[in-house]
Amino acid sequence: MRLRKFTEVRNLAIFACAVLACLFAPTAVRNSAERAFEEFRAPIDAIPSQLSDLEKFWSLSSRSKRELIEAGRDLARLNSAYELKLLENESLRNRVSRLENILNLPSQEKFKAEVARVCRRDISAWWQHITIRKGKRHGIREGYAVVYGGGVVGRVVKADAYTSVVELVGSRKFRMAAHVAGEDRPIIYQGAGAVSMQSAQGEVFDAPADLSASASSPLKLVTSSLAGSFPEGVLIGEIVSLETEPDGIFKSGKVRLPRGLASLREVAVLIPVSDARLD
Repeated sequence: MRLRKFTEVRNLAIFACAVLACLFAPTAVRNSAERAFEEFRAPIDAIPSQLSDLEKFWSLSSRSKRELIEAGRDLARLNSAYELKLLENESLRNRVSRLENILNLPSQEKFKAEVARVCRRDISAWWQHITIRKGKRHGIREGYAVVYGGGVVGRVVKADAYTSVVELVGSRKFRMAAHVAGEDRPIIYQGAGAVSMQSAQGEVFDAPADLSASASSPLKLVTSSLAGSFPEGVLIGEIVSLETEPDGIFKSGKVRLPRGLASLREVAVLIPVSDARLD
């Protein structure tokens, strides 16, 4: 008990002496003590500032991460939009190319071409008729010629307000005036039906007896101005055989139709300019 009191008294005396020493110590000593205390306190005073800097760093880091993620999302959206535009442009180029092929026909001042998509083609009547997505509201009438880049498609046999039925050139019901390219002597053409799903054929009658044709040396058959609704010179197909008819005056034979007819997607209806003006 006495030892504890003695220790307390001693510590108090030492503290008092230290205080008195600071009070009555020379200025140099006090200054040195103050500098030592300031050096000791400086790191402590800097802690709030360092904590603030650290907080700002993490805030910026977190914001940068969010901005980076958002930038990545924006880039993904831009890439998706760019790829979509590429696909749209490719689709547009393909469509323009198809339309150019459809309209790649002899120049005709008497007709206006109305492009239409094929919207129906029955398997059971693949080479007989198709339905197109244009009709009377677009100036189309029965009897109008239908063509594509490869030549004759057929003739409109029924026109409703927004759709039309086209009898195909390969149908046995299709018949028209024609002639061999480079000649003007008329020949009768008629569809002869399907050879397969991918091809059809036609027939010619009353061909001049001096003509000859074979699969290796075919004759190009084109429309005649006598066909009425068809312009002159549109390809029908190729005559691949000719044989003398029983009367011995004319020949008849087979016509190979273009393969493109099997996969029609768009066609052009030829509307006479005189009729278009009336509409």
